[in-house]
Amino acid sequence: MADEKTTVRFGVLGCAHISIKLCKAIVRAPNTTLQAIGSRSLEKATAFIAQNGLPEVVRVYGSYEAVLEDDQVDAVYIPLPTALHVTWAIRTAERGKHILLEKPVAMNTAELDRILEACEGNGVQFMDGTMWVHHPRTAKMKEALSDEQRFGQLKWIHSCLTYNPGPEFLKHSIRAKPDLDGLGALGDTGWYCIRAILWAMNYQLPKSVLAFPGAILNEEGVIISCGSSLHWEDGRSATFHCSFLSYVTFDVTALGTKGSLRLHDFTLPFEENLGYGTFHESSELDFGKIEPGRWCPKPNEHVVESEVPQEVLMVKEFADLVGKVKFCGEKPEKEWSVVSRKTQIVLDAVKESIQRNYQHVEIKL
Repeated sequence: MADEKTTVRFGVLGCAHISIKLCKAIVRAPNTTLQAIGSRSLEKATAFIAQNGLPEVVRVYGSYEAVLEDDQVDAVYIPLPTALHVTWAIRTAERGKHILLEKPVAMNTAELDRILEACEGNGVQFMDGTMWVHHPRTAKMKEALSDEQRFGQLKWIHSCLTYNPGPEFLKHSIRAKPDLDGLGALGDTGWYCIRAILWAMNYQLPKSVLAFPGAILNEEGVIISCGSSLHWEDGRSATFHCSFLSYVTFDVTALGTKGSLRLHDFTLPFEENLGYGTFHESSELDFGKIEPGRWCPKPNEHVVESEVPQEVLMVKEFADLVGKVKFCGEKPEKEWSVVSRKTQIVLDAVKESIQRNYQHVEIKL
């Protein structure tokens, strides 16, 4: 049971499918409560509460604006189409409410800068909704990548996130509509790929990106499949592929001078419903342990337990930061704004490379 004196009260804008998971996470987190949900239709918001088993005491509104006007709402989760983020995130910040913004956070860096300026100007906390970075497995993987004895120096990383939702999705989904989620697969799945790469590189931006020839766009010009390489001044490099046209794949491979790390479920652990996640790492230090008949050591499986799902951990961490502002008078933490902005910068560069007929694009802050 959350302590009312230190509880962060959430409002939610819209009844998107992802809202179901986040609303349940807000109810479950120890330091948050679900205060209100707003939709363009009061009937839709009311049905959303009932159909998903959410507390009946949650206030329902027939507009997004009504959520922002509720004085009992401290923070707002915004899962609206990407094209609407800049408008509603700025309005939320101007009401003095903290923002958990679904990814991709904006259509471009210029829009994100407007959002972040509004957050800073109004003293509110910002975080994007990239859940996997909050799972304890992610911290353990970073420890593995940082082990100079076993892994050495990171040289290359590849990430791949694809799924094939079928022709009806490609025809009707907002993710394929230029006026709603115009970044398409690059924004939906490429965001995760780019974040994984930057995470492994300690969020050091690459010098340049080069999109792979052959990106596939729909008739309205929205990317539904693409890939790119990223290049750093010190010789490190990365590649990624994102698509709405291939079988579901959530892969990350990181190669170091002495070892490697691999996982096939980086955005959502296969075993999360059982309370844990796994990853595999290998090292040249294990060559002395090669079993008879093998030409190289079998990868080591690491099991990382978690008492709650990663979305609950994300909500809790966000609410902890909000609590420091609300209850302790501290300034908002800027780390998550910086991480989001770097992800958006690379995403923009990949899109620009595609638009410029697959030319190198230099990264600029």
